[in-house]
Order: sequence, then C-alpha cells, then structure tokens
Amino acid sequence: MAQVANQNQPSKTLTDQMRALFKGVLEPVASFFNHIGILPNTMTLIGLAGHTLGAFFLFQGKMLIGGLILFALAPIDALDGTMARLRGEPSSFGAFVDSVTDRYSELIIFLALIIFYAQQSEWLNCIVVYMAASGSVMVSYVRSRAESLGYEAKVGILTRMERYFVLIPAFILNIPMIGLWIVAVMANVTAIQRIIHVRRQARTKILKDN
Repeated sequence: MAQVANQNQPSKTLTDQMRALFKGVLEPVASFFNHIGILPNTMTLIGLAGHTLGAFFLFQGKMLIGGLILFALAPIDALDGTMARLRGEPSSFGAFVDSVTDRYSELIIFLALIIFYAQQSEWLNCIVVYMAASGSVMVSYVRSRAESLGYEAKVGILTRMERYFVLIPAFILNIPMIGLWIVAVMANVTAIQRIIHVRRQARTKILKDN
C-alpha cells in the first residue's frame, strides 16, 4: 500500500524546485508588476513575444543574440504564475494559457532552427531539430494526457526547464547542434520514462481494484 501511495504522490520537477528556491526574489518582482497593472496573462504573452524575437535571430544564424534573449526571458516563466498567486486569482484558464504559450514558445524556436538549417541544406541537422521538437512536445503531451486520465506523470530527466538549461548555453556558445542532439535524444527518453511511469500506475490500479 505504501508503494501505491508513493506512486500517486506528485513528483517535483526542476521548475517546481527552482520556483521554491527563488521565491524570495520572484515575489517582490511579481508584486511590482501587479502594482503597475500588468496582468499575469499579459506577462505570459510578453514571454511568447520575446521567444518570437529570439527565434528571429536564431533564424538568421545569430545564435549568441538569440540565446541571450532566451536567457533574459527565463524568469518570465515563473513570474506569471507567481503574479496570479499573489493577486489571489490563480485560475485553470491562466494555467491553460501558460501551458499553451509554453508549447508555442518552444516550437517557434525549433521552427526557426529548421528554417535556418534548411537554408544551408543541412538536412541531418533539420532532422535532429525535428526530433528535438517532437520529443519536447511529447514530454508535455504525455503528462497532460496522463493527468486527464487521473495519473501523475511529472517524472523524467529532461523537462522544459532542463531543455532550456541545455539549449540556451549551446546557443550562447555557438554550438547549437550539441544542445539540439542532447534534447533530441533525451526529450524522447523522458517521454518514454513518463509512458512507463503511467503504465506502472495503471497496472497498480488494476491490481488494487482486483
């Protein structure tokens, strides 16, 4: 029974841990933006616009500038949720908007890179970027689908924040393909980890019901 309980307890992702670690920094900044009238969803959309700007530079092959823009945008991922909590109005729709814009933010980065490498006729690199994009989407989709069915899937070695920890330094150091290869492999491994995790919960539930 203890094993079943442990399997059903939500795991903490690196994002959760970083938000807890930097709570003392995030809350004053979030309070300031709330005070000047910026809404949490507006902050989310600012993040999407910033990713689009970063993608524009990556599309041009300006990896350093694109990487620095993405690095500067990193705190926004945590700010919108903190702002909503401090306002006393965290909502399911706000979480939905945040999740959807996160996916668009990642995909626009990968799209820019595919176009850049396609222009150079570097087709292997295009395939690697596609694998990184599909793996990143599947990591999020597996969790979302699992949670809609009552399972927990916050496991795996390369969630969204870890992917950014890999990609941003790779862009800044102008070694994008090293970062993309890591994400292409490990994001898909993470998706498989989550599938296996959900499968174990499903089997445990069947045994418990029987």
